Amino acid sequence: MRKLIAGLAIAASPFFVQAALAEGEGGQEAFNNNCRTCHSWKEGDNRLGPNLHGIIGRKAGTAEGFNYSGAVKSSGITWDEASLDKFIANPNGLIPNNNMKPFSGVGDANTRKQIIDFLKTNPN
Repeated sequence: MRKLIAGLAIAASPFFVQAALAEGEGGQEAFNNNCRTCHSWKEGDNRLGPNLHGIIGRKAGTAEGFNYSGAVKSSGITWDEASLDKFIANPNGLIPNNNMKPFSGVGDANTRKQIIDFLKTNPN
């Protein structure tokens, strides 16, 4: 009986891992692996890139204390899930001449979703 229970637990564990990732628990790790070199999610903590705290609903180029490229400032974008997904996938494709180089984007849609879901946990 113990072997059956242990076998069921092992077989079910990928489901629980996927469920946890879908709920955003993998989001901080995805953010750290792809964004943290240049960005913080903490309010006011600008680094090489602007802080991303409360980015959903924020007009591009407006984080206080960060010197944005003219391209970002004049983009007219207000960040939502769709625009963030496009930008994270291909920054230069959404806003040409931005200063995100050498970052060329995150190709995996699930990873982008995890990052966005994580950022949504830090509203203004």
